[in-house]
Amino acid sequence: MHTTRPRLVGARHWALAAIPLVAALVVACGSSSSNDETESRGTTTTTAPEDFEMQADDFVNLQDMTPIRGFFIDNQLGHLDEALAVANEPEGGGEYPVGTVIQLIPQEAMVKRGEGFAPEANNWEFFSLEVSAEGTRILSRGAADVVNQFGGNCVDCHSAARPEFDFVCEHDHGCAPLPIGDDVIRGVQQADPRPRAGA
Repeated sequence: MHTTRPRLVGARHWALAAIPLVAALVVACGSSSSNDETESRGTTTTTAPEDFEMQADDFVNLQDMTPIRGFFIDNQLGHLDEALAVANEPEGGGEYPVGTVIQLIPQEAMVKRGEGFAPEANNWEFFSLEVSAEGTRILSRGAADVVNQFGGNCVDCHSAARPEFDFVCEHDHGCAPLPIGDDVIRGVQQADPRPRAGA
């Protein structure tokens, strides 16, 4: 009996000594959990992917866009400098930023959409347009079913462009040539009837 009492006292002493240690572990785990939750919240809070759904009123007269080697370019999300850098890279500048608008003639356009919009078209949306002094009317839009002014499917034509040119056709990009000459195209461009900005 005498020998068990010191053992109980020792056990009680150990238990009392362990309380601060257990409390410290609980606090540490709690703060770690809190930090994990904060980090977790930080990593799971994401912004929506960038995208731009072009409306008829967003289209402008070609002369209010930036001319590049015979076509016109703009960016509706403020990424014009990045778009121009891609367009001006002679060996192919990679992918155009979301919101990029490219037009060869007033009646057609291609607009770069967000990731996942149309992988088969490298996320380009194609437009067939009617233009007048009143502005622009969208006749058809999409990735797979839009037909160009020459009767061809837009995706079929543009998918022939080499990958480094991101579906943009020019004379040396791998696309089939257009059935009209550059002089005719320039005449159509200059005849864009839509009002100029600030007019």
